[in-house]
Amino acid sequence: MPSPRHAIRLAILALLTFSGIALAQEAPPKQVGVVTLQRQDVPRIVTVPGRAVAAARAGIRPRVGGIITGILYDEGRPLKVGDPMFSIDDTTYAANLSSAEAQVASARATLTEAETSFNRTQQLVGSGTTQAQVDAARATLEQARAGLQSAQAAQRLAQADLDWTTVTSPIDGMASVSEVSVGDLVTAGQADALATVTQLDPIEVDMYEPSARMLRVFEDISEGRLQMRDKLQATLTLETGQTYEATGELVAPGFSVSTSTGSVDTRFRFDNPRRLLLPGMFVRGQVDLGTVSAFLVSQSAASRDKTGTLTAWVIKDGKATQRRLTEDGTWQNNWIVTKGIEPGDMLAVDGLSGLTEGAEVQTVAVEFDDDGVVREVAPEPKAGTQDATGADQPAE
Repeated sequence: MPSPRHAIRLAILALLTFSGIALAQEAPPKQVGVVTLQRQDVPRIVTVPGRAVAAARAGIRPRVGGIITGILYDEGRPLKVGDPMFSIDDTTYAANLSSAEAQVASARATLTEAETSFNRTQQLVGSGTTQAQVDAARATLEQARAGLQSAQAAQRLAQADLDWTTVTSPIDGMASVSEVSVGDLVTAGQADALATVTQLDPIEVDMYEPSARMLRVFEDISEGRLQMRDKLQATLTLETGQTYEATGELVAPGFSVSTSTGSVDTRFRFDNPRRLLLPGMFVRGQVDLGTVSAFLVSQSAASRDKTGTLTAWVIKDGKATQRRLTEDGTWQNNWIVTKGIEPGDMLAVDGLSGLTEGAEVQTVAVEFDDDGVVREVAPEPKAGTQDATGADQPAE
C-alpha cells in the first residue's frame, strides 16, 4: 500500500490536473482586431533612386586669341544670356575692322564706276560702240559686284572678331570661379575653359528604374490592372528626408538598359528657384504611374517569411488562417496587394502574437486613425436610447 504521504501527493496532482483541464475548457478564444477588406483604386507610386543633373552646362572658351584685359562678372552670381564675362585686347581686331570698312568703301566706289561705264556703253551700241565692248563692261560690272560682296563679308568677319573680344554667357545660369587672370594669354578654341556656366533652374533628375519592374508595369498595363495617367509626374525626397516642394514632369523616357545596373534611365525636370537641388546630388524619386485596383494591407499586419514571401492572417469562420500575398509596392504605410485576398475577407491587424493556423479567435472590429494607430470601432447607439440632448430614454 502507498504511504499516506504518497497518497496525498497523488491526490494533489490529480486535483491540479483536473483544475487545469477545467480552466482550459473555460478560457475564452483569443480576441483579434480585424478590418474588412474591399478592393479599391490605389495610386501606383514607385520609389526609385535618382541623381540631379544640370539642364545645361557651358564651358566658356574664347573664339579669338589675345590678352585677357578684364573679368567682367561676379563669380558665383547668376548670369543671363549675353552677359559679358571676359574682355580680350581688341587693338588688332579694331584695326582689322577699320581696314575691312575701307575695303568695302573702295569696292562700293568701283561698283559705282562700273555701273556708270556699263550704262554708257550700252546706250552707245550701234553708234561707235560694239557689242564686245558692252560685254566687257558687263563683265567688269559683275566683278565689281563680287568685289563688294567679298569686302562686305570680310567686314562682317572683322566685326565678329571684334565682338568676340568680349566673351559673353551663352546660357542663363550660375558662373564658376574664373580659371584665368587679367594678363593671361588665351587662344581661339583652346581646350581649357575660362569658366563654366551651369543652369540650375530648371534642373533635371535622372531616375533609375529596374528593367524587371518596368516589365511588370507593362504587363499590368496590358492586362488592364494599371490605368496609366496621361502625364507622368514625380516628387522628390532629399538626402535629409525633406520632401522637395516642386513636382517634376517627364522630359525623356529611357530606351536602353544599363549593362552595369540593369536599370532604365528616365529624366524628369523640376523647377529650382531656390537652387536647392545641385548637379550630382542624390535623391529618392516617387513616380506616380496611375491607379491599380487592389487591396490595402497595413504593413504592421503583414510580415515576410524566410523566403521573402509576404504573409498575413485572415479570419474565416472564426478561425485564423495564414495567406500568402502578392504585393505591388506601397501606399501610405500599406502594402498594395493584388493577389491572396478576396473582397470581404477579415484581416487580422491587432492581437497577432501567438496566432497559429486554425486557432479559434474572437473578432473585434477596429480601424486605423490618422496616426496609423489601431482603434476599436465604437458600436452604434441603439435607437431610442438617447434624446436630442444626449439624455438616456427608455427604448420602446
